[in-house]
Amino acid sequence: MATLSLGNKNTARAVSPASAVSPATGAAGVSTPVRQTLEQQRAQSAWQASASYQSDHVNAAKGLPALIMNSGLMQVLAFCHEKGKAQALVAEHLRAWLAGQFPKTFAKGNDFAPFMEALMRATPSDYQAINAEAFAWLKWLRQMAAARKNKD
Repeated sequence: MATLSLGNKNTARAVSPASAVSPATGAAGVSTPVRQTLEQQRAQSAWQASASYQSDHVNAAKGLPALIMNSGLMQVLAFCHEKGKAQALVAEHLRAWLAGQFPKTFAKGNDFAPFMEALMRATPSDYQAINAEAFAWLKWLRQMAAARKNKD
């Protein structure tokens, strides 16, 4: 028997080796899914989104946060949609992430027109939360896209 201390020396208790299971495995030794933090989810999404990015996609990803700061989220999404090519793909990935994070706001999905209409109908607090989430995800996308491009 091993002794497990819970921080207070008066609360130590005996633990059998069979009950000392790692957090990622269940009692029968079967692997159970580990819950990811929001930062891990953002990182994974950005990593997957940037898998096929070329230099122009990386440049678009790097420039989007500054554009949003200067012009606003809706204006930048409209610009990217109109511009097409790399900007449109990066904006599509951003819309997909935001639609997944705010399913009630974007119930009609992440297609451009319904997405923009949903943003126009969003409450100010929801719009601020969406905007903040866009910046948080783009922070990861900038890094992941550049890292993937540099490995080539």
